Amino acid sequence: MTLNKMRMCSLVVMLISSLCIGVFGSKYSKELNEPKPSGKSPVEFRIAKLNQVWEKAIRMQLPPVRQSELHSDLKILEKDELQWKKLKAEGLDEDGEKEAALRRRFNVILAKYGMDGKKDTRGLESNSLKDHDVNEGDMFEDPRLDKLWNKAKSSGKFSEEELLSLKREFQHHKEKLQEYNIMMDTVSRTEEIHKNEISPLQGDTKEHALHRKHTELKESMRSLNQGFERLRKLSHEGFSADSEFKEPRVIELWETARRANLSDDELESLKEELKHFETKVEKHQHYQEQLDLSHQKLKHVETLGDKEHIYRTKEKYNSLAEKTREMGYKMKKHMQDLTSKISRNARHHNEL
Repeated sequence: MTLNKMRMCSLVVMLISSLCIGVFGSKYSKELNEPKPSGKSPVEFRIAKLNQVWEKAIRMQLPPVRQSELHSDLKILEKDELQWKKLKAEGLDEDGEKEAALRRRFNVILAKYGMDGKKDTRGLESNSLKDHDVNEGDMFEDPRLDKLWNKAKSSGKFSEEELLSLKREFQHHKEKLQEYNIMMDTVSRTEEIHKNEISPLQGDTKEHALHRKHTELKESMRSLNQGFERLRKLSHEGFSADSEFKEPRVIELWETARRANLSDDELESLKEELKHFETKVEKHQHYQEQLDLSHQKLKHVETLGDKEHIYRTKEKYNSLAEKTREMGYKMKKHMQDLTSKISRNARHHNEL
């Protein structure tokens, strides 16, 4: 081989080597420099146990409205737990009263959404906005409620709109009854634990703690009885034309305030605030209905297989889900504030 040919071959080899290095080098550099998805979902809550509950709800594939409700409940609990941690750091919960109340609320949430490890017989997994899969005869899973509802429904006293309002009243009472049963179960288990452990909480302090829990249960039962009496009256007499409010939660707050011995000025001020709150509740319900429809549309689009259409529909659904959760938190926070305000004013008047 001549010297020129050898030089030519060397140049060709060098050129090919350079091209290969350039291609593969750029490929590997890009892979190294581009951030890789971590595969972890963003942390939704600042408290680990609440985050675990939320992640479990996603794995369980709770219906969207239920998932939204759970998110709001967890957000409210997170706020209160973070406030309690500050109090504890300042030594302001020495008897552990607030800590015990928070623990009970956490257990109520677990049971309410079927995450307490028990077989869920409470029928809470279905979307509360829909009842077409439920047997009309036992819709509320309580003989007294079902009997009252069926009687009201067949009475002919109610328009279609009034029946929807009445159903919301019954649904609200059903949820209160379920929460009472969960709370009673939680308190019973707590008592069992106290009996079987050596605890620093002894004597009068322990008796006081147990008495307080039973007082809460009695108050809840009294509220349930008053609620049922209201449902019985509504079912027999129908809605009054001069009813102040339509939403069950707002009606309950208003009637609690009227029983609380407040002054006329205080009641008038509260009535205005409750009107604003009722608007907020109705708006939240509208968003829940839209979220459910959006979820149905997403499921339909997914069956068509058009990736671009699926992506756009999912973006809209996620945005609506986030908005619904945010509104749910604000609505429940407002209700919590109103309940506290009514209780404070009632205590103040009782002390005078």
